[in-house]
Amino acid sequence: VLWMGRDKDPYLEKTAAVLQKLGVPFEKLERTDLEKRFPQIHFDTVTWGVFEPKSGALMARRAVQAVTQEAIKNGVEYLDDAAESPSGKGKLKSVRTRSGMNLSAETYIFACGPWLPKLFPALLGKRIYPTRQEVFFFGTRPGDRRFAPPAMPAWIDFGAEMYGIPDLENRGFKVAPDRHGPAFDPDLGERVVTPERIQEARRFIRRRFPSLEEAPLLEARVCQYENTSNGDFLIDRHPEMENVWLVGGGSGHGFKHGPSLGDYVAQLVTTGGTVEPRFTLATKETVQKRSVY
Repeated sequence: VLWMGRDKDPYLEKTAAVLQKLGVPFEKLERTDLEKRFPQIHFDTVTWGVFEPKSGALMARRAVQAVTQEAIKNGVEYLDDAAESPSGKGKLKSVRTRSGMNLSAETYIFACGPWLPKLFPALLGKRIYPTRQEVFFFGTRPGDRRFAPPAMPAWIDFGAEMYGIPDLENRGFKVAPDRHGPAFDPDLGERVVTPERIQEARRFIRRRFPSLEEAPLLEARVCQYENTSNGDFLIDRHPEMENVWLVGGGSGHGFKHGPSLGDYVAQLVTTGGTVEPRFTLATKETVQKRSVY
């Protein structure tokens, strides 16, 4: 992963500090080093960067399928259904699904991504707000491997608020804005990209990856972030349902933390541990004051 920044960029400086604290291998690269290492990138306003040689990209669809298959092998019952909003106070006895099933358990964990505030509108409707996020995949010329691994890493340009992933599986070079889009309903929102965002992506490519200036758009999609006010996760008990846990607020970085996050939640639920203050419902406000990226 390549992180691109400007002089005294607080995001990049904090990123390097966290990597160092966690013992994650990385290199600090000055502008001349960046140009030698990645000649296919035009760095113009970028003055330095952080490169993580052992990081990469997750294949989300494959990962979810693999986890589901492994869970079934280990005795988990998988249901293709949707839960209705639970209500009441005290101990939740059962959850009804849209197909009419009633599911009973000792403990319930609702980890529903952008649907979480729809299940608990009174509690989370203003604390977790899904936003519309558009992503684009541009084609590269046959035989041009400069924009595929290992020549091209995953990358983020903090100043331009853009990020991307190299051409994996010949699907195209991914480019996307890394800022909150407009509010979005994950059930009813139209998943058609806008001309404005396509042009924004093309302008960025023209400047940062000039060899791809005329690259065709192969694929585009609309997904969503599920944002909290500070950008940190929500992991806490429901304040009125003692055996209900709420897990969400990925804020654009939830999936990559999935294995550690799942282990953390499992430990809390099975041992009755105490939630870290930063993850509590009390820290999730209704006004955007993002401090975690």
